[in-house]
Amino acid sequence: MSMKVGFDNERYLQEQTAAILERVNRFQNKLYLEFGGKILFDYHAARVLPGFDANVKMRLLQRLKEKAEVILCIFAGDIERKKVRADFGITYDADALRTIDDFNDWGIPIETVVITRFNHQHAAQVFKNKLERRGVRVCTHRATKGYPTDVDLIVSDEGYGANPYIETTKPLVVVTGPGPGSGKLATCLGQLYHEYKRGVKAGYAKFETFPIWNLPLQHKVNVAYEAATVDLKDFNLIDHHHLAAYGVAAVNYNRDVEAFPLLRRIIEKITGAASFYRSPTDMGVNRAGFGIVDDRAVETAAHQEIIRRYFRCGCEYAVGYADQDMVKAAELIMKNIGAKIEDRSVVVPAREAAASARRKGKGNEGIYCGAALELADGVIVTGENSPLMHASAALVMNAAKRLANLPKEIHLLPQNLIDSLAHLKRDILNRKMISLDLEETLIALSISATANPAAQMAMEKLKELRGCEVHLTHIPTPGDEAGLRKIGVNLTCDPDFSTKSLFLG
Repeated sequence: MSMKVGFDNERYLQEQTAAILERVNRFQNKLYLEFGGKILFDYHAARVLPGFDANVKMRLLQRLKEKAEVILCIFAGDIERKKVRADFGITYDADALRTIDDFNDWGIPIETVVITRFNHQHAAQVFKNKLERRGVRVCTHRATKGYPTDVDLIVSDEGYGANPYIETTKPLVVVTGPGPGSGKLATCLGQLYHEYKRGVKAGYAKFETFPIWNLPLQHKVNVAYEAATVDLKDFNLIDHHHLAAYGVAAVNYNRDVEAFPLLRRIIEKITGAASFYRSPTDMGVNRAGFGIVDDRAVETAAHQEIIRRYFRCGCEYAVGYADQDMVKAAELIMKNIGAKIEDRSVVVPAREAAASARRKGKGNEGIYCGAALELADGVIVTGENSPLMHASAALVMNAAKRLANLPKEIHLLPQNLIDSLAHLKRDILNRKMISLDLEETLIALSISATANPAAQMAMEKLKELRGCEVHLTHIPTPGDEAGLRKIGVNLTCDPDFSTKSLFLG
């Protein structure tokens, strides 16, 4: 079913732009703005705030680009251990490269990349070499001496002063990174230290979309943030600093509230004056709450996101990325809002499709998989695995046929093409499984479309699947996952495997 619009991007842009410019002016035209969350492709926000443009924050930066420049931080340890950004399935260092390209495409070049907590880790050094040989300015920062307890050492030439100053020329310096723990805050405060030594009374502020401070603590949009960060063990709470200072209840998250007294002491040590920030909420320039135009719509969307996050935790546990505590935390969050997995409309039909495959004796290696997709008009389409196709591939083909008003029985891929692909996989590449995954099926469909008008009609309809809800009764293979990600569906899976093989190339 199509989701009602609950968020007004233009209102948000006006509010957020004004708030940032006011903060820049307050600090005599030099502000370091730590960007929490994702500037580009913020799909979590788009899912919980229907109508939210996943790239609206980049549109905001475009409005400010005459006044702004960008620094990107990445933690050397994340490069070394190949930490993965889950929504794209790529490592943080690859995401940093993609981010640089994307910013260039938007006409906002990233001026400097900072590798934080750098200690000559081999992978981090290779990453540094790669960037510098492509003309990107790279700066390395060591871990700050004395952090987090010895403020006198932190705010000294041996602490923040030991790391090099990054030259900037514009009044607004946006500091971003591929994920939490990238070193954005330390970079901002280090720059603040150097600016004050140069006589520039710069300031610091934070741009964090979630939790939304002026929504209730148990509002489902804020609860969905907790569900999204169970791996970090974050939880929302009332900012007691803000409540004590102003008598106003504001929502923040535990790490910011706990860190605030230390952060205020560091800022006061750098500036030599009392901080006018009386709470972590004060530090934020976050106007997302003012863009909400339909509270019921965003509550409904957030309810669904909490269920999605539960399924994701289950799958991450199955493949070894998460522990049992994470799964239990996600389950508890879901129970606390009264959510059930059956509230996700595609779960039961997918499981029924798997049961149908079992009854027909279809499947591979005795494993029967089902998939379901909800179209924009609320119609549910299903797919089953078979010796010919993976369930994801059958699902997308069936959905494309439905949108193109083609009979379900029509064959979009000619038999000679299927036979040729089977021969390639089995006899040339020595693959165990010859059934087509979604990526292979999409390529085959595009080839078929050159001679088959029905295949061309179906292929043109694929773009209408973006944003649709999908559930699989199994964890997708790499080819299925890549195909579903490119189509742009909102995917959940049961924590079961589609093959008995341990290695999936």
